[in-house]
Amino acid sequence: MEKSCTLLVHFDKGTPALANEINEALQGSEIEYKIDAMKKAIMLLLNGETIPNLFITIIRFVLTSEDHTMQKLLLLYLEIIEKTDSKGKILPEMILICQNLRNNLQHPNEYIRGVTLRFLCRLNEPEIVEPLIPSILQNLEHRHPYVRRNAVLAVMFVYRLPGGDQMLVDAPEIIEKFLTSEQDNSSKHNAFLMLFTCAQDRAVNYLFTHIDKIIDWGEQLQMVVLELIKKVCRTNKGEKGKYIKIIISLLNAPSSAVIYECAGTLVSLSSAPTAVRAAASTYCQLLLSQSDNNVKLIVLDRLNELKASHREIMVELVMDVLRALSSPNVDIQKKTLDIVLDLINHRNVDEVVLMLKKEVVKTQSGEHEKNGEYRQMLVQAIHTCAIKFPEVASTVVHLLMDFLGDSNVGSAIDVAVFVREIIETNPKLRVSIITRLLDTFYQIRASRVCACALWIIGEYCLSLSEVEGGISTIKQCLGDLPFFTASEDVEGQDTQKTAQPVNSTTVSSRRPVVLADGTYATQSAVLETALSPPTLVHGSASIGNLRSLILSGDFFLGAVVACTLTKLVLRLEEVQTLKTEVNKASTQVLLIFVSMLQLGQSSALPQPMDNDSHERIVLCIRLLCNTGDEARKIWLQSCRESFVKMLADKQRRETEELKAMAQISNAQPDDLIDFYHLKSRKGMSQLELEDEVQDDLKRATGEFTNDGDDANKLNRIIQLTGFSDPVYAEAYVTVHHYDIVLDVTVINRTKETLQNLCLELATMGDLKLVERPQNYTLAPESSKQIKANIKVSSTETGVIFGNIVYETSSNVHDRMVIVLNDIHIDIMDYISPAYCADVAFRTMWAEFEWENKVAVNTVIQSEKEFLDHIIKSTNMKCLTPLSALEGECGFLASNLYAKSVFGEDALVNVSIEKQTDGKLSGYIRIRSKTQGIALSLGDKITLKQKGAA
Repeated sequence: MEKSCTLLVHFDKGTPALANEINEALQGSEIEYKIDAMKKAIMLLLNGETIPNLFITIIRFVLTSEDHTMQKLLLLYLEIIEKTDSKGKILPEMILICQNLRNNLQHPNEYIRGVTLRFLCRLNEPEIVEPLIPSILQNLEHRHPYVRRNAVLAVMFVYRLPGGDQMLVDAPEIIEKFLTSEQDNSSKHNAFLMLFTCAQDRAVNYLFTHIDKIIDWGEQLQMVVLELIKKVCRTNKGEKGKYIKIIISLLNAPSSAVIYECAGTLVSLSSAPTAVRAAASTYCQLLLSQSDNNVKLIVLDRLNELKASHREIMVELVMDVLRALSSPNVDIQKKTLDIVLDLINHRNVDEVVLMLKKEVVKTQSGEHEKNGEYRQMLVQAIHTCAIKFPEVASTVVHLLMDFLGDSNVGSAIDVAVFVREIIETNPKLRVSIITRLLDTFYQIRASRVCACALWIIGEYCLSLSEVEGGISTIKQCLGDLPFFTASEDVEGQDTQKTAQPVNSTTVSSRRPVVLADGTYATQSAVLETALSPPTLVHGSASIGNLRSLILSGDFFLGAVVACTLTKLVLRLEEVQTLKTEVNKASTQVLLIFVSMLQLGQSSALPQPMDNDSHERIVLCIRLLCNTGDEARKIWLQSCRESFVKMLADKQRRETEELKAMAQISNAQPDDLIDFYHLKSRKGMSQLELEDEVQDDLKRATGEFTNDGDDANKLNRIIQLTGFSDPVYAEAYVTVHHYDIVLDVTVINRTKETLQNLCLELATMGDLKLVERPQNYTLAPESSKQIKANIKVSSTETGVIFGNIVYETSSNVHDRMVIVLNDIHIDIMDYISPAYCADVAFRTMWAEFEWENKVAVNTVIQSEKEFLDHIIKSTNMKCLTPLSALEGECGFLASNLYAKSVFGEDALVNVSIEKQTDGKLSGYIRIRSKTQGIALSLGDKITLKQKGAA
């Protein structure tokens, strides 16, 4: 069994320190060199080195030193050295130590006395401590509080030693008298802690004797009182009531730490609505009064836990929780909104939405740099409220539409998506939304927001005035035609051959984009900024938003404009009785389409129009020239029907998730029936579960498992050496979030004693060995359990390798080496399925810089079966709705998402196609912010994709 360690000091293994140098420095007269030598000696001893004859040198040259630093280092040295022999008896030279300690306890300097008393709390040998008891008790009456508080601790630790209650029989009585007369808060804290630990009845008696003064006790003492109450209530449930009164009185304490602990203790002791309401109110008070963001996040976690078990009470305090939005920290704001959105009902939704509207207006001030991100969260929250409670949609939709032109593209897209969903689910608001959208369309500057707004205009402009207004608005934003003239095209070519204008900048980029179905397309973009670009007709200084975007090379938006105008013209044919007006509008729209095609073929732009956009615009031209009833039905009805199906599918998935969460029982039916002697683990209260933390830790680390887990444990055993090797080793690997524990079993299969056996490990990747390996002696045919801890810092497939080195009794000079098999740490242990919104997925996909492209190579012939196999192999969640994966079309595209324990995002896009011979082809693309997760996940997919699971 490994010896306990009471001292941890950082040690740089690269600093050599020889025993002779240390001895020479300690024997010198220079105090600085002696201090440095003592520090080196302590670090070497802590790391398993042995320095012969050091003890005698220290007795001769250090023990008598009057320097305080030397005395402190001397005590640290005495703390770590062996004080007993192999049989457990005290070494004779410890008598010298006892005499020195007695002198220190009677030293005129209070610092020497205090640090010596603290040192006695680290001694586990009663033979050394017993002669010092009179001196310890004398220090209880010392004039300085520093000495008194450490003397109390020394009394407590001596009393808890084996046989200590015989050496200090009247210690509880002495400490109780001391507590009654003591004025120093720290000393009173230590004294009460001693009674709490060693004489609980006396502590309870003192508590109720001075219960009227408890509010004036110091913070430390009040915290110990709360610990005492927890301990007493575990064993004596019948007296909970009077202790709860004490806790409620402490809720008015001046210390925030005490208030926080009171609230937690109150919830753990009682589930009565009054107690829970008092605890929740306390948490809300701390949420507003504390300036530390970490404290606020912790308090929000506690409120989230209360929400799960006491939702009705938390609903009453929803506005108090919402006040935490005043914090400028985005994480606090996000966590607050998550809690509040789960507590909304018909009674408080109006207040919550009103508060959110005020916060949205505040973000327009531009005081904080993260206002755009915060506004995006608020828009999403209002969106959720409006979907759950349609009656509030009318009060927020017009306010949010002012942000369609927001500089934060994410926020503007959220508003557009919100408007698109509200206009379908709330038909009463359709006319007012369309009117407002047409009035503010010119303010939109982002291409994706324009595309969404154009779709809304094309689908929901139904009356004659709305259709005409839609066509007129789009034409104004496109500006005069043509987009350029032939002479300007020639001039543009000449300009490109010679030089660029001074006040214009042209940047060409060609990058892949993900379409709505998850497939790839190539988008060409020309970013041109100029005060008066040469391609603008009439040199207009005021350019419409659609015109500027199309002139910058965004022909995908041009195709969306074409589709929208086509829908509006087809609908105009239905609502306009005058054929001449319809023909006029149709001709103007066709002229716009032709101008776009002409612009796309112009050499004035560095990149021509892509084929997809060209074909889409040509299709619109053909449709307007020759419209059939079937085509009209597809364009005017089927698009909206598909959108309605998408909304219904989304609502169905959300309902299924809520049902699945509702089926997870937070409380069993028999939880309230408390038979103490027949209690099972499931019926335990929180305080009783705290008593069984040791078992929970063992279960978490795999030291013992439930029935049926033995096979799982056996699967985690890795053989490190061969059966014919003189030393057999195998490792049981337990992977936690931030560290890996290797439990290595080493068996000596020879008839010889193996000396200085050492398990030497090394790591590759973002793994780091925590402990330095120790040397062991292994008897013939015996075994040894060796534990090794390895720290993990990122989600990357790491490798642990090493060897076993030992000496035999027959050949001491040659060290034998056995090379171990490598241990590969699987990335699957660190990532778990997670969900993110489609917009968030696309944003991350565009931002992340690492991509790994894996070609599909499998014997599976079903697209759906292959996707299920990839999901199972990678431990990821499929974001693509099941309805979008139904049917057999020979092609499948899907997005997968997972999150690591370190907060890293893993994005995967699967695009596969069935060939004529029945085989699957395509690519699996992985994107992440870090290289490790992209490479490791790619390796995992390459390894697993060939066959069935």
